[in-house]
Amino acid sequence: MKNIAVIGAGTMGNGIAHTFAQKGFKVQLIDVSQQALDKGLATITKNLDRMLAKEKISEADKEATLNNISTFTSIKEGVEYAGLVVEAATENINLKLKIFKELSEACSEDTILASNTSSISITQIAAVTNRPDMVIGMHFMNPVPIMKLVEIIRGYNTSDEVTNTIMDISKQLGKIPVEVNDYPGFVANRILMPMINESIETLYNGVAGVNEIDTVMKLGMAHPMGPLQLADFIGLDVCLSILNVMYEGFKNPKYAPCPLLVNMVMAGKLGVKSGEGFYDYSESRKAEKVANQFA
Repeated sequence: MKNIAVIGAGTMGNGIAHTFAQKGFKVQLIDVSQQALDKGLATITKNLDRMLAKEKISEADKEATLNNISTFTSIKEGVEYAGLVVEAATENINLKLKIFKELSEACSEDTILASNTSSISITQIAAVTNRPDMVIGMHFMNPVPIMKLVEIIRGYNTSDEVTNTIMDISKQLGKIPVEVNDYPGFVANRILMPMINESIETLYNGVAGVNEIDTVMKLGMAHPMGPLQLADFIGLDVCLSILNVMYEGFKNPKYAPCPLLVNMVMAGKLGVKSGEGFYDYSESRKAEKVANQFA
């Protein structure tokens, strides 16, 4: 299996495409927007240049990686020769179901369909296809070229053969795959998001400030970044979406999003990608300056 289609050229999609291409796979990167594809390729090039500067790869490695990637604005054309499709579109259930219905019709019958969803049910996604046994979750971590973990999510009907194939491909990428079952939030976000949400509640209730909360978790619990900084990095809209999926899935109030998080998302304060969240990123992408609202 050497032909991989990746749907979505955003942060996760271009990272997944980069990772497969660097390991010698032929990658068809697909997005409805040519502008998004151009931006995705520019990001991949910039990240390769950074690796080149650190002498982690050679100029030949960089050129080979870029030559392994081709772009398409049509799903039907992009998946024609793919043995595996990895969907990395926006974390929106209706969009994902629409994409998988289209993939089910456009792909050859032996093509494995994977989703990079961080919380949406693989079983629900698989139900709209003509091959539920060949649908699986491949939840990569951000930044994809660096992070080792891939959470492999088995839907209710996912076959052993497909699971084993995806575990093996993940290892070929130099990743460490971990198999989990299909319940809201899986493992990573079922544990992570309540911690982030509780950190926001702690801020909301005036227990401590942004820097103080993050410092306690970094120094006291040896986390590489504080939970509020991490929320900004993930995207507050993504955090809210995942919490809503878990709240709906479990009907348990412990997953209910903090009102402060809801308000920030409605106000467009989404973290790094919008320039402001709990920190102000107008001058630096590093979490060095607390946003004025919390200063």
